[in-house]
Amino acid sequence: MALRRLEWPEVGDLIIGTVETVTDYGAYVRLDEFDKRGLLHISEVSSSWIRNIRDFVREGQKVVLKVLRVDVEKGHIDLSLRRVTKREKIEKMLSWKRERKAEALLRSVAEKTGLSVEEVYEKAGAFIEKEYGLYEGFERAAKDGIEVLTKIGVPKELAEVFVEVARERIRLPMVKIKGVVELRCLKPNGVKIIKEAFLNAKKSEKTRDAKVRFYVVAAPKYCIEVLADNYKHAEAALQRVAENIVSNVVKAGGQGAFRREK
Repeated sequence: MALRRLEWPEVGDLIIGTVETVTDYGAYVRLDEFDKRGLLHISEVSSSWIRNIRDFVREGQKVVLKVLRVDVEKGHIDLSLRRVTKREKIEKMLSWKRERKAEALLRSVAEKTGLSVEEVYEKAGAFIEKEYGLYEGFERAAKDGIEVLTKIGVPKELAEVFVEVARERIRLPMVKIKGVVELRCLKPNGVKIIKEAFLNAKKSEKTRDAKVRFYVVAAPKYCIEVLADNYKHAEAALQRVAENIVSNVVKAGGQGAFRREK
């Protein structure tokens, strides 16, 4: 990340650059991760015929480029756009955006603790980056709490601030799955029994890391929808809830069955 920025890129590296000047023979690009300037020659812009170079690059544009040559003595860096695959472009841009987010989160930790960004990185960020990757470490902290940080050497007081910032600023990806329970209860209070089975099941999941929603498909079929941070947690929660509902209805003299929806 920027706190330990390398001075020069290496041949073959993928870099993020900002196009500064476009000419008839190519474009001059500022390498955002190295604070250097490189040349994207027109022959390296596209594999197809170029009628107007500005159809491919323009001033101010962020681009993913491959480093072809580095001459440290002359200060020259030659770059290529046409040799970057679509997948490489997507992955590099995603990685770069995550690094920028991680740096912003690190600055937030520094503000809350009264430390400099360099001090926060030295006391905690370096450990997190080595073990998980910096942004990934923030994600783990948001999801699992301070233990994932303290166990790798981050001081508890600092870990608590990392978790606070992570939970304020990171929206964790969620997965959604669902299943259907079919319930019947012919007793006079059958409707109440089924309703209470759903209420009890939802209460039992309130302290867990999953959100549960119920809705009627067409009586006697009811859908259970579970939202969780990964499929393993979601599947476990769905199974618990379904078993809870069916069990309560059966115990009260009704019938029930569960089917996982694809």
